[in-house]
Amino acid sequence: MAWIKQNTSTRKGGSKISSESGKNSKVPYIRSNIERCMCSMCPVQADSKCVKEKLQSAKKLMESMPAGGVPDPEEVPGIYCSTGKATCEDLKFDRECICGTCEVWKEYGLEGVDPNNHFCLHGRAT
Repeated sequence: MAWIKQNTSTRKGGSKISSESGKNSKVPYIRSNIERCMCSMCPVQADSKCVKEKLQSAKKLMESMPAGGVPDPEEVPGIYCSTGKATCEDLKFDRECICGTCEVWKEYGLEGVDPNNHFCLHGRAT
């Protein structure tokens, strides 16, 4: 499937705002999926300083964005089934992930998608 098309605009401070208009991926990169994503609670990311910083930053960005706006995928530590591999390099891939407990995972039927689990390592669902 094709990568999600996103309309973006630049906000004060240089951050970009992406709209929810693109839905061409198996798992759309949309606000409701970001909000339900379990990646931030995953043992793979639990000790990551990078993830903690991005999570805090993304939360603040989303609070200040208009309805439907989403941060650039690189700014969100999660929803890798939609966006691709993690940009943080301090993840612990030897730990068990919790994808199977995620409502996004269940809604989009990712049980049989390859790579099964660890989208943060192997990339998005297609």
